[in-house]
Amino acid sequence: MARTAAVANFKPKLNHNGLKCEDTEKNGYRSRKEKNGPGTGFASRQHQQESFEQAPMYVAVMTYLGFGIVTLFGYLRDFLRAVGLEKCNLAQEREEQKDFVPLYQDFENFYTRNLYMRVRDNWNRPICTLPGPVFDLMERVSDDYNWTFRFTGRAIHNVINMGSYNYLGFAENRADFLQTVADTMHQYGPGVCSTRQEMGNLRIHEELEELVADFLGVESSMIFGMGFATNSMNIPALVGKGCLILSDELNHTSLILGARLSGATIRVFKHNNMHSLEKMLKEAVCSGQPRTHRPWRKILIMVEGIYSMEGSVVRLPEVIALKKKYKAYLYLDEAHSIGAVGPSGRGVTELFNVNIDDVDVMMGTFTKSFGASGGYIAGKKELVDYLRSHSHSAVYATAMTPSVTEQIIRAMKCIMGKDSSTEGIRRIRQLAENTRYFRARLKEMGFIIYGNDDSPVVPLLLYMPGKVVAFAREMLDRKIGVVVVGFPATPITEARARFCVSAAHTRAMLDQVLHHLNEVGDLLCLKFSRRKHFSPPDLCDETDFELDS
Repeated sequence: MARTAAVANFKPKLNHNGLKCEDTEKNGYRSRKEKNGPGTGFASRQHQQESFEQAPMYVAVMTYLGFGIVTLFGYLRDFLRAVGLEKCNLAQEREEQKDFVPLYQDFENFYTRNLYMRVRDNWNRPICTLPGPVFDLMERVSDDYNWTFRFTGRAIHNVINMGSYNYLGFAENRADFLQTVADTMHQYGPGVCSTRQEMGNLRIHEELEELVADFLGVESSMIFGMGFATNSMNIPALVGKGCLILSDELNHTSLILGARLSGATIRVFKHNNMHSLEKMLKEAVCSGQPRTHRPWRKILIMVEGIYSMEGSVVRLPEVIALKKKYKAYLYLDEAHSIGAVGPSGRGVTELFNVNIDDVDVMMGTFTKSFGASGGYIAGKKELVDYLRSHSHSAVYATAMTPSVTEQIIRAMKCIMGKDSSTEGIRRIRQLAENTRYFRARLKEMGFIIYGNDDSPVVPLLLYMPGKVVAFAREMLDRKIGVVVVGFPATPITEARARFCVSAAHTRAMLDQVLHHLNEVGDLLCLKFSRRKHFSPPDLCDETDFELDS
């Protein structure tokens, strides 16, 4: 097994992010430079634009205290149910199965009946219009503390949608834009009813694959009908027993599931921490597999372009530098970044201006920026040809619906300018402008938000469980639809609201949302930031782009 030069005697100083540091002095001033491979200057600037401010200590104490109080009351209510003083609405095991092993773990059951049930009116709200910048919600009420709901027959109209992944606004119903989609529906019908290896391979599928490859600048691509399965069903085809997966600790569940199904050894490195990643790579190359110390068959680094819960952007140039240094493979999930970042919407590879050939497996979905469903794998032709015959999603899953395929083609051609218009580039620039404006205003107000300044995913930290529920209800009362997320989807002390900015949001909509956020933030005491923020001079009142005709 070849030993890498990384274990040489020279050990440069590392900062807390794992970057090499050099101290230089010029004109009497000392400056500190970080470097970690090619493209480091831009990567460092991007990393400095990310914010992960810590809340005051009392917030963490109050959060744990809040969960403790809710848990105590949960045990009290379980006691009352056991003695018959309170009705138990939860499904019960049948009498003849009372000695069986419970289907659910005790704590999961406890959490569901005593915590989640009290607040579940904030999730799974049914909408009755398309998920555009505004939508209508079906009104529902509960007469038994959220165990069941009944619809009133009324709707909550014109709610500003701050939760859907409609980054470029292609989830729309304009007849002139959707004419080709309607024509495709009339021609092919609503479904294919077969896998692509049998009777479900249409010319329109091949057209989309050629378009995706052209858009990304790679040799070949392959499309799938479900974004989640694009990860979970293709990773097992790429790695297996005797392989090593190095996964970012905040990777999406689809990546985690795919890694587990593969049978490969999984090791998790700290989020966006190059020092942690390099330490694991060095150990993997030097020590090999446990017990036998044989070399790993493959080492696969799995990262995301934009992390959907944190709003952070992968430090791609530095990951690529480490991947090259230790001869590993790189799997990049661009579900949230494709279409949403980069001057022409081509994702983080364009944002950092890296060589596309340095990413071995490019994955993305059509469910966000393209207003459709499904996903893709792109890269070398050999990779795609291999997956066509070895991927479970390719062999056994039904082919993508033709009308959905046409919607993706329509959106992608618009982004690329192949529809003879500048609408696509206008939307990309509008999204970037909206994102920076929304983030800057939230920081000015004193909220703690996570993530990169270029990320349209904006997590606003709420921390305490009671405030999570109150925030969602107060915002809906003001006709603002938000997504709130708490434990176990996030760390127990980092519950949050997750805003998704769209190019379809007007400045008036964002200002209305910000106005109500300011009110609710003061009402619920959510402004925990101790930093001073000022408006950047380039934030204007109205977006004014000059586009080439």
